[in-house]
Amino acid sequence: MINEQIRDKEVRLIGAEGEQLGIMSAREAQKHAAEAGLDLVKIAPTAKPPVCKIIDYGKYKYELARKEKEAKKKQKTIEIKEVRLSPNIEENDLNTKVNNARKFLTKGNKVKVTLRFRGREMAHMQSSKCILEKFAEILSDVAVVEKAPKVEGRSMTMFLTEKR
Repeated sequence: MINEQIRDKEVRLIGAEGEQLGIMSAREAQKHAAEAGLDLVKIAPTAKPPVCKIIDYGKYKYELARKEKEAKKKQKTIEIKEVRLSPNIEENDLNTKVNNARKFLTKGNKVKVTLRFRGREMAHMQSSKCILEKFAEILSDVAVVEKAPKVEGRSMTMFLTEKR
């Protein structure tokens, strides 16, 4: 809330340089702001009495937007990359998939390892669990298992994240 929108009887006023001007009526605080040629902005509406500050509102909004933009720059979105395997995968193919997963993990992404079963492969699901365990063991130097292998329909999935 700014200027005339502030309807409280009493407010705690903070001056343009950050000095405490005390508790006064909202009208009186508005007069102080008008004398300074700035806006009266309610900063802490839940306080008793509410805290208002004399500042340039346009500049204040600009600063908030800039801080928000800076915070957005620093945050990193974590993506989930998927590596698909089959139960009858050969050693070299497995190593290639491991290298891809290693690349994803070093970039800071999570890796979803999916072991897909087709047709008769469904009968040997439990014996194929060792493939996922071997995959995790090879990557144990850079990754940790976030979610253990779990069967979901025709596939078995496991999640890996980067070691901290």
